[in-house]
Amino acid sequence: MDRRKFMKSLSISATGMFLLNNLSAIAKNPLITNNPKIKPITASWIEFQHNTPEEAKYWNKTLQTFTANDWREKIKEIKEFGIEYLVLLEVADNAKVFYPSKLAPQIKYQCDDPLEAVLSAADEFGIKFFIGNDFWGDWRDQYKLFTDPDIYKIRVASMEELTKNYGHHKSFYGWYFPNESYLLPYFQEIFITYLNKIAKTAHEITPNAINIIAPYNVKGEQASDEKFIRQLERMDIDIIAYQDGVGVNGCKAGEAGKYFEDLYNAHQKVGKSRIWADMEVFYFEDNTKGALCPAEFSRVLKQMEDISPFVERISIYQYTGIINKPNSKASVGHPNSTKLYTDYMNWYSKYYL
Repeated sequence: MDRRKFMKSLSISATGMFLLNNLSAIAKNPLITNNPKIKPITASWIEFQHNTPEEAKYWNKTLQTFTANDWREKIKEIKEFGIEYLVLLEVADNAKVFYPSKLAPQIKYQCDDPLEAVLSAADEFGIKFFIGNDFWGDWRDQYKLFTDPDIYKIRVASMEELTKNYGHHKSFYGWYFPNESYLLPYFQEIFITYLNKIAKTAHEITPNAINIIAPYNVKGEQASDEKFIRQLERMDIDIIAYQDGVGVNGCKAGEAGKYFEDLYNAHQKVGKSRIWADMEVFYFEDNTKGALCPAEFSRVLKQMEDISPFVERISIYQYTGIINKPNSKASVGHPNSTKLYTDYMNWYSKYYL
């Protein structure tokens, strides 16, 4: 995922009226006195394995040991947290897959079919899944992933296989296209070509699917420019969940909102592609590198306040590894993950339950 590429580079150097709950009581909290209408977290990314081992030192090995029942417990826990949508980062890692496939060797974990496990649990608990349709090559070679015809061919074959084997799940909601663009200050033209091509294929394979992307570097946006507006008009995508960049030190907490406001205004002008936030709830253990760790809830709340007026939903990167219910039956991640869970749920239960 290009979020990771962005992390690495840092370590080296929707349309229409959105529903806002009337939460005037929240104004008593000094952190949020200027905005009593903070949206809760209702979506999250999820993964079977993180491609950068040093960043995932607190969860990769544990996820390898998860059984189907562990995945069920984790999905149940995620639903209790208030999450309605999950975005599976990838189904493959450098052309090896996380599900039983005729196309490529399977990455063997304790659970024989983790994709079946999470979708079955999502059916049971009422969560909608976007399924990431890559990585069928080295995720760091973005140009090749955008343009290589052989990768495109196996990507499409995988989408057909996934639809055949898992399309019966009511939780199979749509696709996530994880080869992301950055804003510098516009979308890459090569990305738009790739996006529209894969979106056309997705519509052919799964006509009712909703598709999502998550571009990064919002700090670089110039969304008020006519060029950006024209790009949005040309892009065939249902939801754009912009990464807020706070976790990777691209923005400070409380700063991204001004960029999201520009993006929101652009989306309003175009009248297509709903706008979500992909909010980063982690920090680097070693300043700009190393393991990903749970941020303090005070920082997370400030991020939520900052971007809430401009997005339809707040999604996060990510629940698995960063957040855990105390005494979770399927605990995975950093020891402080239970504190972030408890602090958030204390706030959430006060105003949303």
